[in-house]
Amino acid sequence: MAATHWIPARLRATRALTPDIRLLEIEPSGPVAPVPPGSHLGVAVMIGERPDTRSYSLLDSGADGLYRIAVKRLPDSRGGSAYMHGLEPGARLSISGPRNHFGLTPGRPGYLLVAGGIGITPLHAMALALHGAGSPFRLLYAARTRQDLALADGLRARIGDRLETVTDEAGGRIDLAAAIAGLPPGGEAYVCGPYGMMEAARRAWAESGRPAQGLRFETFGTGGRHAAEAFTVRIPRLAREIVVPRNQTMLEALEAAGVGMIHDCRRGECGLCTVKILDADGTVDHRDVFFSDAQKAANAHLCTCVSRVVGGGITIDTADRAG
Repeated sequence: MAATHWIPARLRATRALTPDIRLLEIEPSGPVAPVPPGSHLGVAVMIGERPDTRSYSLLDSGADGLYRIAVKRLPDSRGGSAYMHGLEPGARLSISGPRNHFGLTPGRPGYLLVAGGIGITPLHAMALALHGAGSPFRLLYAARTRQDLALADGLRARIGDRLETVTDEAGGRIDLAAAIAGLPPGGEAYVCGPYGMMEAARRAWAESGRPAQGLRFETFGTGGRHAAEAFTVRIPRLAREIVVPRNQTMLEALEAAGVGMIHDCRRGECGLCTVKILDADGTVDHRDVFFSDAQKAANAHLCTCVSRVVGGGITIDTADRAG
C-alpha cells in the first residue's frame, strides 16, 4: 500500500444542514483539479490524544477550488464525527487524496442511485455529474424523517424530478425490485446507506438476474445486525489477547496493540484487512460488503475494519509479519 501523502488545508466555512449533519468547505493549500464523482477525502483527526484518519465522500467535483463534505455526528461515533463537528472556520487541517473506490462508469444506458441517510454524500456528486452529462438516471433518497433529508432541497433545485424522496415517518419505503426493473438492460445501480439497505439491494439485484458487476456499493461501515459492544480477540500464534472497546474497530484495536495489519478502505469494501477465524464463542456481526452472503455464513474470515463480535469473543490468525 502506497504511503499516504498529506497536504495542509484550511476549514473555510461550515453550515448546519440538520441538527446532526454539518456541511464543511475545505480549502487546500494548492490548486484543486476536478475530481470524479464517488471520490473521498482523507482527513487527519484527533480521537482524544490519538491521531487517526477518517474518510468523507466529496459532494461535488471541487471545480471551484474547494472540497465539500457533509459529516453526521453519530451517537455511537468512534470520535471522528465529534471531532469534525467541533471544528470552527479557520481551523488548520491535514488532508489526503482525493481517492476513489466507488467510481461511476460512464456511458451506461441508465443509472439508479439509491441513498439512505448520510449515504447521500457520494451519490450527490454522482447525480450532479450525470445531470451535467445529460445521462438518464433516478436518485432515490430515503431517511427517517423529512428533516434528515439534509441535501434534498438543494438537489431538487438542480436535478428536478429525477430526485425521489421517502421517509420512515411518512410510511415510505423504496421499492427496490421495481426500481431495478425500471433500469434498461446494461444499466447500473449505485447504493450507499445502512447495512440493511445494502443487503436488501443485493438480494433484489440478484433476484432480477442482472449481472453482478452492475451493482456497486459504498458503505460507511457503522451499522450491523447487532449493537456494538466490547469483545475479546485471541491470536494464539502471537500469544496475544486484545480487548476491542465498543467505540473502536477491531482493526484499530489490533493496530494499537502493535499487530501488523494490511488495510486500505476502512469501510468493509476492499477486503485487505481480512483475518482468518479459528473459533468464535460469540456471534460474528459481518458488516462488510466484500464477502458474499455464503462466505459470511461460513464464518471463515471477517473484515476487521467494520465487523464485530457480540456475546463473546473470537480467535483469529492474522497476516502479521512482525511476530
